[in-house]
Amino acid sequence: MKRNPTAFLREEYEKLVEEGLDWRLKVLQSASQPWCIVDGKKVLMLCSNNYLGLCNHPEVKRAAMEAIEKYGVGAGSDRSIAGNLDLHHELERKLAEFKRAPASLVYQTGFMANEGLIPQLVGRGDLIVSDELNHGSIIDGVRLSRADRAIYKHCDLEDLERILNEAEKHDPPYRRILIVTDGVFSMDGDIAPLDKIAELGAEHGAMVYVDDAHGEGVLGEGGRGIVSHFNLSRDEVHVEMGTFSKAYGVIGGHITGSEDLYRFAYNRSRTWLLSASNSPADTAACIAAIEVMEREPQRVQKLWDNTKYFKKAVEELGFNTGKTQTPIIPIIVGENLLAKRFSDELFKRGVFVFPITYPMVPRGTARVRVQMNAEMSREDLDFAIENLEAVGKELGII
Repeated sequence: MKRNPTAFLREEYEKLVEEGLDWRLKVLQSASQPWCIVDGKKVLMLCSNNYLGLCNHPEVKRAAMEAIEKYGVGAGSDRSIAGNLDLHHELERKLAEFKRAPASLVYQTGFMANEGLIPQLVGRGDLIVSDELNHGSIIDGVRLSRADRAIYKHCDLEDLERILNEAEKHDPPYRRILIVTDGVFSMDGDIAPLDKIAELGAEHGAMVYVDDAHGEGVLGEGGRGIVSHFNLSRDEVHVEMGTFSKAYGVIGGHITGSEDLYRFAYNRSRTWLLSASNSPADTAACIAAIEVMEREPQRVQKLWDNTKYFKKAVEELGFNTGKTQTPIIPIIVGENLLAKRFSDELFKRGVFVFPITYPMVPRGTARVRVQMNAEMSREDLDFAIENLEAVGKELGII
């Protein structure tokens, strides 16, 4: 009997459905803003990365349209060959200036920055030390390297120090050591103790690499991110990675650091070298987004005002928000199917939150992840809180 080589695809998917681990995609049919049309229904968007409301900002949209008129819809090539626009260099200059750093390099996505740079920074004869809850893009970047790997307990400085002390005894000595951590952890909303991590890195001669995807536009002076938040220098944190797809409201990735890092990265990262360059529209929109952030720092303050109001209210209702310290507010319910039902019932009432289940979070910690937005009004937040309370009581969560 002839074997069907793809039969496993359906079997594996059916297992996911049975265990409540499948992703059920909803369709956004409007701009990403506090009130959206999703699957034909008007809903309050509580699961977008659009922290500062820049996805639909008129200046950001206008910059994208003007870039299309001048440059077309694509750059026509990789940046390493013929697609290196003056816009790309303007964005890198503007970003480095915003970050108060010597240089920045723009990648096509944040995932590609981690996956492309980490394996070039370390290899055989080196050691990567990574937080156990780091993002999947970091994990993939680590796996692509040939370096030895050590995982330290989440934000546990004693465990990190233990690993670094043991690394000093390695024979032969490691050529390089790279400590890598998320800045804000995307599923829990807690902040890495980057100041202490940088101290340990300095003591042990290790490079420090932070993925600040969810810290940009949120932490630091005017939303400049976690390095600014802890008032650290580029000699203390050697690679600050980020994305344009969250607080900046567009798409793309980037790294910030020294001029040496900039030149090394664009010569060695295959994801950068061998992928088509960022489109003119996206690049121009990112420049405009930075300009808005510089001119309107009150957006960051409004984001935090909304975060504090919402978090206080849901915790007083009895919801478990874990250890969050940021506008990422998980509402932890336990089981996968309960998280999905919680999400479904809220959607019926006009509140769009997304269930986060194993394996994205440990078993028994399934949740809906709420993310705040600077453009939400107090009435919007009260609507969400009222419906969270009603559904939470209905399902026995509170």
